[in-house]
Amino acid sequence: MNLTLRIWRQRTPEEPGAMRTYEVKGISEDMSFLEMLDHLNEELILAGDEPVAFDHDCREGICGACGMVINGAAHGPERTTTCQLHMRHFSDGDTIDVEPWRAAAFPVVKDLVVDRSAFDRIIGAGGYVSVPTGSAPEAHATPVPKPTADLAFEHAECIGCGACVAACPNGSAMLFTSAKVVHLNVLPQGAPERESRVLDMVDTMDAQGFGGCTNTGECATACPKGIPLTAIGRMNREYLRASVKGRGM
Repeated sequence: MNLTLRIWRQRTPEEPGAMRTYEVKGISEDMSFLEMLDHLNEELILAGDEPVAFDHDCREGICGACGMVINGAAHGPERTTTCQLHMRHFSDGDTIDVEPWRAAAFPVVKDLVVDRSAFDRIIGAGGYVSVPTGSAPEAHATPVPKPTADLAFEHAECIGCGACVAACPNGSAMLFTSAKVVHLNVLPQGAPERESRVLDMVDTMDAQGFGGCTNTGECATACPKGIPLTAIGRMNREYLRASVKGRGM
């Protein structure tokens, strides 16, 4: 398979970037998208050119580090992470545009790498539970009904890749933040910080420069882990409840 790649190249956050065109040949349909980029980088290094910088880690669809916009879609044409996107979803002779996440809160570091530390600051504001020091508690010390456990697990699947922000026309982080809030707020272990958690995490989200949510639904469509759009409604109710009740103790 021979392809034409148009890739965003930007040396530093301060310098302007631009799309550069590369021709790659002999690509196997069994390669992942990142393996195809590895192939391109090997050729660039041999030619004395600088390789394309892109984020990756586990390459198993777990860590969420591999995000990029492919032909205008977060993670590409399939609902999966970029590392799990295979070249069989493209055709010989295709032109593929590859860009970094586009959001004010995700500044470009280099090429396809963006700074997603804004997510870390949202987590730091309330993505935790109170745990007594000492030995680990028994696994069944706090009973959790199965429907509640299933709901928490559904939202805990968020890997923080940022596809929701990249897909949103407003650059909103509501789906990410709501997944983290709902995951903990529905569990009894998360009850002590229930009010402060949602207030602090939403306030931090706003302070990081993310856009507002207008319920277009693009975030849930792009999410590789299927976090439901209903998470945002659940968080809005939690926020209203906390605003009325106060932050608690």
